[in-house]
Amino acid sequence: MISQKLQDAINYQINRELFSEYYYLSMASYFNSLSLSGFENFFLVQAQEERFHAMKLYNFLNERGGRVLLQALEAPKTEFESPIEVFELAYEHETVVSGLINDLMDLAIKENDHAVKNHVDWFVEEQVEEEDSMDTVLSKLKLINGEGHGLLILDSELAQRTFEPTEE
Repeated sequence: MISQKLQDAINYQINRELFSEYYYLSMASYFNSLSLSGFENFFLVQAQEERFHAMKLYNFLNERGGRVLLQALEAPKTEFESPIEVFELAYEHETVVSGLINDLMDLAIKENDHAVKNHVDWFVEEQVEEEDSMDTVLSKLKLINGEGHGLLILDSELAQRTFEPTEE
């Protein structure tokens, strides 16, 4: 049985992962409005990943005898100044999520719950990839000043991204 503190923390994280999905769908929609389908694809795949993360926590909490309690999601930002701003915000968002995952790990250690710690280890590693992914595209966008032929080449590159769920 999982402690109430950990159940509450995992529920909070499930809701944050679902918000991340929502946030990235908003970013995908922005890129669709610019006819940048590769960038749109990047964020559609990212949204799928966030849903996968939420469901991974959902299933785990149920397996541990906890109860999943979903909360209302706040509306994500819908207007952006540029592709660079979108990736700056996405990178910032991923660093916040990394902090939340670290907080969850700290609580699992404090509560001496090895099952939660083991499960959250996957998320710790995943966040390294998430931050790197956003930072890599952001760096490329800054190199090309977010415009011109470079933007179109990057759009074509991002169109190749696919969702591949990863397990522990």
